[in-house]
Amino acid sequence: MRVILHLDLDAFFCAVEEIYDPGLRGQPFAVGGQPEERGVVASCSYAARASGVRSAMPMSQALRACPGLRIVPPNHKRYSEHSRQVMQRLAHLAPLVEQISIDEAFVDISDIRQSARPVAERLQNQIWEETRLPCSIGIASNKLVAKIATETGKAAARGADYPRAITVVEAGREAEFLAPLPTSMLWGVGKKTAARLESLGVHTIGDLAQYPERELVALFGQPGRDLLQHARGIDLRPVTPEHETKSISQETTYARDLRDDKALEASLKKLAAEVGHNLRRENLAARTVKIKLRWPDFTTLSRQATLPALTDQTADIEAVALALFHQARASGQAVRLLGVGVSNLGPPIHQMELWGQTSEKQRKLQSTLDALQEKYGKDIIGKGHL
Repeated sequence: MRVILHLDLDAFFCAVEEIYDPGLRGQPFAVGGQPEERGVVASCSYAARASGVRSAMPMSQALRACPGLRIVPPNHKRYSEHSRQVMQRLAHLAPLVEQISIDEAFVDISDIRQSARPVAERLQNQIWEETRLPCSIGIASNKLVAKIATETGKAAARGADYPRAITVVEAGREAEFLAPLPTSMLWGVGKKTAARLESLGVHTIGDLAQYPERELVALFGQPGRDLLQHARGIDLRPVTPEHETKSISQETTYARDLRDDKALEASLKKLAAEVGHNLRRENLAARTVKIKLRWPDFTTLSRQATLPALTDQTADIEAVALALFHQARASGQAVRLLGVGVSNLGPPIHQMELWGQTSEKQRKLQSTLDALQEKYGKDIIGKGHL
């Protein structure tokens, strides 16, 4: 029987900003972009949440909900450093740590021969005392229930301050714990699936746990069987320290809808350059290139192409992205959002060149540019057309 600890840093970006500006404590503020630039809320303080502000909300809407809201620009380098400090402490607790986002991780504490709650309390206090970052913790026999335990604990402690909740689900009581919760709390249940389950009379996870497996499989295929297992509190996945990168992408939302063909092409090339840089930094190459477009009416579409060989070169990504862009958009058509991404990742195979040309000189040049940008920032040097 495993014992899995799930840790979630409470309003992480906001908590970090309060370290550097104590005057923010207890105040309604949000980390994100400016409303005139179509910024969105990346994170918001609990005082702001009390006024109806939520993450991913357009900043203009957040200001209407909370007129006194203070906007703090994000500092991702700072957040990454504080995240690293927390993850180091988790690694000292136990060797099996799976970081699933900048502010969230699982830890397998099965080998710690102590009761779960004192372990959680000691960890929570240590992180607070040494980093001044509040966190909430869930503990259960598997990852699914541990994460939901954290979410329910945070929801129960909701108020104007950080929840710093600790919720422990005893082994054998997983299904009992999950039963009264809405199906939307299960992994894999989005809005559409939740609505479909509602139409079947399935309102809670307990309802789902009692539903005939054959009918769920007929409705949803193999995911239906997985849903039933999860509803019954069963999740056999181990904590996996190495997190495999499945895709890399960059996107930008324009402050005003952009129609100019040349400006959009330049923007797409810049996004492709950032994606290529991130690929090489992670020592990966991609076989699929995709673009994302959003029109002013919020209609969103994506297009992708699979290449004959893996590549980590910006020029290759840029060429395919441009071709997809011209296929999907008519000249002069206004664009609200533009994105470039890659997937089907693997290790770079430099002898296999996409266009059948030798490019060792180009590769060395790209490596030099990457090194300079890593040391001095991405704007220190670049291609002329950017």
